[in-house]
Amino acid sequence: MRRLTKKKALTLVKELDAFPKVPESYVESTASGGTVSLIAFSLMAILAFLEFFVYRDTWMKYEYEVDKDFGSKLRINVDITVAMRCQYIGADVLDLAETMVASDGLKYEPVNFELSPQQRLWHMTLQHIQERLKVEHSLQDLIFKTAIKGPPPPQPQKDDSSTSLHACRIHGHLYVNKVAGNFHITVGKSIPHPRGHAHLAALVSHDSYNFSHRIDHLSFGEDLPGIISPLDGTEKVSADSNHIFQYFITIVPTKLNTYRVSAETHQYSVTEQDRAINHAAGSHGVSGIFMKYDINSLMVKVTEQHMPLWQFLVRLCGIIGGIFSTTGR
Repeated sequence: MRRLTKKKALTLVKELDAFPKVPESYVESTASGGTVSLIAFSLMAILAFLEFFVYRDTWMKYEYEVDKDFGSKLRINVDITVAMRCQYIGADVLDLAETMVASDGLKYEPVNFELSPQQRLWHMTLQHIQERLKVEHSLQDLIFKTAIKGPPPPQPQKDDSSTSLHACRIHGHLYVNKVAGNFHITVGKSIPHPRGHAHLAALVSHDSYNFSHRIDHLSFGEDLPGIISPLDGTEKVSADSNHIFQYFITIVPTKLNTYRVSAETHQYSVTEQDRAINHAAGSHGVSGIFMKYDINSLMVKVTEQHMPLWQFLVRLCGIIGGIFSTTGR
């Protein structure tokens, strides 16, 4: 009875077969059929191989939300070389609340303003990357993927053993309130003042003014090697002793999550202008380098994403099944 029941069940299952097989006696192998089969298998192998590279690739997903972090401090990372002696200039920050931030985190290092051939090559490469970033916006995703935590890579060094060091390299970092502010480098060291602050500029001769400068690095938030900021590599040379350089910066808080790093940093956009100071011609102002920054209320979340394994397998089955159905194999 059990055997009869099994046979009936097997017969019933065979009758439900939606894909009946053609008996081998009715199948004839031909050269054209073999060629089609060879092309089909080759095409499946090629497409599966390419699909594997798509599976390995990652992409960046951008999301936007309101920045609710108002109490934390904003870190400013600075590396600027000014064509004046260190004793003649001072750098500090004055924010919108008229709070002056001392430049204790900045170091003043006497250097030569001229670059060595190796440094000039490094600088020209950085400028070329900046030009390409303005055209190829997708390169920013690649830069995000290569970001790492840790100390920045060493830059080419030059011999500054000469006794006549006419420039000053200002580098380090500052922590400021998370409000709009003005980071500036101007003549004279800064001193506290009841209405803000002042610089002892009267003790410096106008003939020594020269605010030609080179920005090797300027970023906000956690400093991540591999991230190139918009002002990195900027070089301005002025023929006038009295000159004002202004940079208007809009900072966007950014949370970066990749497979290599997870950090809270900041991106920024910048516009700039400069002019000579000539009071007789009506061009008033204070000589120096002024970076006025404001912070956007929106935060950008940048997340590196990867195709899940199940999706890769489904796409692979679709390739194989589609070619089989098309060729009639």
